[in-house]
Amino acid sequence: MVTQKNMNRAKTKNENIIQAVIAIAIILLLNFISANVFTRIDLTTDKRYTISENTKELLNSIDEVLFFRIYLDGDLPAGFKRLQSATVELLNEFRAYAGDNIQYEIINPSESESKNTRNKIYQQLYNKGLNPTNLNIKDNDGSTSQKIIFPGILVSYNGNEFPVNILKNNVAFSPDANLHSSIQALEYELSFAVKQLTTDRLPLIGFVEGHGELDPIHLNDMASTLSQFYGLVRVKINGDATSLTDSLGNNIFDLLVIAKPENEFSEQDKYIIDQHIMRGGNTLWLIDNVKIDIDSLTRTSTTIALPHNLNLDDQLFTYGVRINPNLMQDMQCAVIPVNTAINGQKPKFVPAPWVYYPLLIPSTDHPVSKNVDLVKTQFISQIDTVGLDPKIKKSVILKTSNYSRTAVTPALIDLSMVSEKIEPSIFSKPEMIAGILLEGNFKSVYTNRITPSTKGKFKPVFIEQSNEAKMIVISDGDIIKNEVRGVGENIQPLALGYDRFTKQTFGNKEFLLNCINYLCNNEDIIETRSKEYKLRMLNKAEITEYKTKWQFINVALPIIITIIAGLAYSRYRKNKYTR
Repeated sequence: MVTQKNMNRAKTKNENIIQAVIAIAIILLLNFISANVFTRIDLTTDKRYTISENTKELLNSIDEVLFFRIYLDGDLPAGFKRLQSATVELLNEFRAYAGDNIQYEIINPSESESKNTRNKIYQQLYNKGLNPTNLNIKDNDGSTSQKIIFPGILVSYNGNEFPVNILKNNVAFSPDANLHSSIQALEYELSFAVKQLTTDRLPLIGFVEGHGELDPIHLNDMASTLSQFYGLVRVKINGDATSLTDSLGNNIFDLLVIAKPENEFSEQDKYIIDQHIMRGGNTLWLIDNVKIDIDSLTRTSTTIALPHNLNLDDQLFTYGVRINPNLMQDMQCAVIPVNTAINGQKPKFVPAPWVYYPLLIPSTDHPVSKNVDLVKTQFISQIDTVGLDPKIKKSVILKTSNYSRTAVTPALIDLSMVSEKIEPSIFSKPEMIAGILLEGNFKSVYTNRITPSTKGKFKPVFIEQSNEAKMIVISDGDIIKNEVRGVGENIQPLALGYDRFTKQTFGNKEFLLNCINYLCNNEDIIETRSKEYKLRMLNKAEITEYKTKWQFINVALPIIITIIAGLAYSRYRKNKYTR
């Protein structure tokens, strides 16, 4: 005779079997769905695991293997381990869209015990474009040692290689903030590398010459970097309308760069540049509107700053900006060497702050200048926006600090100023504009004017209103100029933004690369710089004060909760099956 107890056991057994079958069916169904329907869910508030649509499209277009060699391994501080993890996570995210076409390996360049071998590897990485970083490592015995790391990636595709330096080193930020900025910029840096390696046509950049612009040796660092992913041509306009157009009257160059001209522009050259813009061409203006004799300042410690007439004021005014003939001074500035020795004694040079060399702040409101280090400049002028044309969008991308002011010209520049005490109260003009981006439909400066006659096989049709175009105006030609050392045949260019006196490299190169990438219509990749991750820093004071409390909450409390839950469940089962 079957007892009630046996019937209950049989019923329970059948229920367990049915539950197991249902669970297996659900697992199989989920596996089937996941294999045939692609979806990813990012539950983070700042969407840090969600890559942009532009990056997804780029990854879906890859048809060959992209190999990433990540030189960030070994005995690293926690912050760099976090940067390594973020890089690997992003590449795994890339693999979700490009499949096995994304491959990577993590390499420790300091792995060899041989110093010669390590130095040889370091030199190879440096020659390929990766920048080293010196770290101070605290050893177990309390002593401190230095370690060289290369926080960068070499990306390979179809036999070509592209270097990516993933560590930001903004002098205005703390180490934690710099690492945070580096993680924020990872998608942009890697996406840009992928795009450059997979793009068939190289955009063409024309460096205008013939008006005393910077020579090749002083543009060497910028040009050598740009030549990796752009075609570069030095172009002399010389009044020839066909210097910037092909036989069909189309623009030859995707971008014109006008870098620190010294001489006046003729009306013919102005007209030809104007029509390049009217046809939708983009332009980067790097203009000194004040003339300074640096040699005189070096020899006699004094010089006169005078307005610099380049015959461009009316043209830029029509487009929507004015570069004033003044000089901006800033308490946040670079240093210059000053001879402090008494007359007749051996010169003794000491670095001193020089307010005429402002360290400008890239704006955080635009992807072009976001997360970029301070930019070193020399004798710059204030920019004003003019006009209210709704067809022109204006974005400030470079500005002074909160403690700046202007000096009208003509002005006496005297090195003895470095010995004067800097009073913050007199630097009362904050955040003056030194760089601005203009986008939209520009009006020609020659509208309702007689157009100058030009040379060439044909004369292009005059255009009064531009197609969609972009330009960036910066009131400093030296921003793109790399210093040199040596003379004659031994002359060598230095890195752009490098300061020989502080041994520090400022953000000039990265800032200008962003400007040029944006003006060359790489804004789809530039937009990835807009992504922001919230920096959730721990309060160190509270950590110290409430250390024991949080240790108990994080370590002991979960164990206690687990034990209580286990006892409660055991009691529940005992009551259930003893009835």
